[in-house]
Amino acid sequence: MIERGTLYLVATPIGNLEDITLRAIRILKEVNLIAAEDTRQTLKLLNHLGISKPLTSYFRHNESRKGEYIIGKLLDGENVALVSDAGTPGISDPGEELVSLAIQNHIKVSPIPGPVAAISGLIVSGLQTGRFAFEGFLPMNKRARKERMEVLKEEPRTMLYYEAPHKLIHTLKDMYQNFGERKIVLAREITKVFEEAVRINLSEAISLYEDKNPKGEFVIVVEGKKDEMGKSQLDWEELSITQHLKIYIELGMNQKEAMKKVAEERNISKKDVYKEIVKEKNLTP
Repeated sequence: MIERGTLYLVATPIGNLEDITLRAIRILKEVNLIAAEDTRQTLKLLNHLGISKPLTSYFRHNESRKGEYIIGKLLDGENVALVSDAGTPGISDPGEELVSLAIQNHIKVSPIPGPVAAISGLIVSGLQTGRFAFEGFLPMNKRARKERMEVLKEEPRTMLYYEAPHKLIHTLKDMYQNFGERKIVLAREITKVFEEAVRINLSEAISLYEDKNPKGEFVIVVEGKKDEMGKSQLDWEELSITQHLKIYIELGMNQKEAMKKVAEERNISKKDVYKEIVKEKNLTP
């Protein structure tokens, strides 16, 4: 019986070619086949690395047909590397379908970690990084887009989006209309010569790019929803339960209402809130 091959998800540079890992280079040299979102783009990288391997295309509009072809190779015992145009495959590209298909066929899937544009944009943003929500590209369909943004306007975590330059101003206006004023960071050309991170408010970003032609692919980092006092909902974790409760009582809630609110925000029961209050009182000298 032929042993199945391994599907390697190989992260490639998002700009600076020095960001390729030693392990990624080794895997690209060892596999039998490389499946690429854009074979021309991948060929440039392979030529730079001095690697010559068979290439096949695998992109959004041929994933069904090519997926079966690639799975066939893997079932025949060949090892395949999947790469995207740039960054980590399987994120905002059809790689997720191939991974699912491989798992269904009991084929080993192995990640070869490396650059991710969204994470690179997040860590230089200056916004909260402890918890975040990756959204990728917003839906193109107007109704689906509106419905998605209706949900996201309540999101307390930092949000990460991808956007093309020619659609940037449209997306910024949609965000402002649905989210209101927020701090955002527009990161573009990450790791490249003209790398830039613009830290600005949404309204200011709209004014900026109405007068300026945006260039390069963007990572948009948007701060999460604040509460009625302008405090990030995630910041409650920095407070004790008693301090948290006191804030709502000072806002005019009775103790029962305040306990319910605290329980909802911390995702715990009112009984747990009460226990913590009693414990903190007993510990107070």
